[in-house]
Amino acid sequence: MKELEAFKQIERFYNNQLNPEELAQFKLLLKSDPDFAEYYRQYQQLDGTLRFYSRRKALKEQLTSIHHELETSPESAPATDRKVITPFGDKQKRKIFWNQHYATIAVAASVAILTVFGTLMSIDVWRSMGKQQNARYTALRREVEKIKNSQRAIAKGISGVANSGAARPIPANFSGTGFAISSDGYLVTSYHVVKDADSVFIENQNGQRYKVKNIYRDQAHDLAILKIDDAGFSSFGSLPYSFKSDLSDLGERVYTLGFPREDMVFGEGSVSSKTGFEGDTTSYQISIPLNPGNSGGPLLDNQGNLIGVISGQQLDQQGASFAVKSAYLKQLVDQLSQDSLDSPIKLSKRNYLAGASRPEQLKKIKDYVFIIKVYNN
Repeated sequence: MKELEAFKQIERFYNNQLNPEELAQFKLLLKSDPDFAEYYRQYQQLDGTLRFYSRRKALKEQLTSIHHELETSPESAPATDRKVITPFGDKQKRKIFWNQHYATIAVAASVAILTVFGTLMSIDVWRSMGKQQNARYTALRREVEKIKNSQRAIAKGISGVANSGAARPIPANFSGTGFAISSDGYLVTSYHVVKDADSVFIENQNGQRYKVKNIYRDQAHDLAILKIDDAGFSSFGSLPYSFKSDLSDLGERVYTLGFPREDMVFGEGSVSSKTGFEGDTTSYQISIPLNPGNSGGPLLDNQGNLIGVISGQQLDQQGASFAVKSAYLKQLVDQLSQDSLDSPIKLSKRNYLAGASRPEQLKKIKDYVFIIKVYNN
C-alpha cells in the first residue's frame, strides 16, 4: 500500500469513519503488512506530538490570562482608591499567589523542559539517525583480519581462476551471509554488509564462486538485493524453501545458517518477540546467539519456510538478535519487479523441506546459502 493511501486510511480509523468490513480489513493489515504497521506507528507518534502541542498552547493561553488578570485588576478600582502594587511585593500576596497557581507554574516549567527535548528528538531527526547508529545495536558484518589478508594476497596475488571462470580476487575486506531468492541468480543480504563495496563475490560450501552486482539497496530496512553477474552461471535450479507472508508465532522454533567464519555455522532458537529493535514492526526478535558474519543469513521455521533475514543484535541483552521479516522482503521484491526490473523476480513458492528432519533440511539448503565477500579500496 502506498504511503499516502495508508495515512488516509489511518486518518479515517482515528475519526471512526470505517464501517465494520473496513475496520476488519484495517486490523488485518496491521497484522500482516509490516509497512502499514510502520505507517500506523508513525501516525501515532505524530498524533501524540500534535496533542502535546495543543495542550501546551492551551496552557500558554491560561498563563497569559492569569498574567493579564494580575496586571489589570488594580486598574479596575477608582483612581482615588487605587494603590500602587509591586508584584510579589509582600509576603502575604506571594503566598496567596503560590497557593492558587503553583500547579500551573510547575506544569509550565515541565512543558518548557519537555519542549526542548521534544524539538531535539523530532520524528525526522529520530528516523534519520537509524538503528545502526544506536550504541545498543550492532550489525553483524565480519571484518576479515588484515594481516591474514596481506599474507594471502602476497602468496596468491590477484590471479587464478574460480570454478565459474571468473578471476579470483584478493581476500575480502568484509564478509557476511546471503542466500538465493530465485532460480535465476537473485540473492538477498543485509545492506550494511555491502554498503562500502567496490566489488562483491559470493561463494558456497561447494566452492562455487560468482561475481554479483547490486540491484537495490534498502538502507532503512537493512536489505540489499543482488544478482549474479557471471558468464559461468546458468541457474540455481528449484529453491527448496518458500517465503512466508504470515507472521510467525511467539515461541515458534526457528533456525539459521551463516558464515561467522569460513565454514558454515548452524544456529537454532525461537521467536522471542514479534517486533524487532525498539519496537520495529518490520522485524522479529529471536533467541539465537549470533556473531559478526551472520548478517544477511536466512531465518527459517521448522517446516523450512523462509521467515526472515538476519540483521543484527542488541549489545546490552544477551541472546537478543533480530531478523527482517520475509513479509517485508516479499513486498520489496514485488515493488522492484513492478517498478525497476526488466523481468520480475520469481520467488520460490514451493517448499521441499516440510516434514524432513533438521539434518535433511540443512543438506538441501546449504547450496543456496553463500558467504558474501566484500572488496573495497
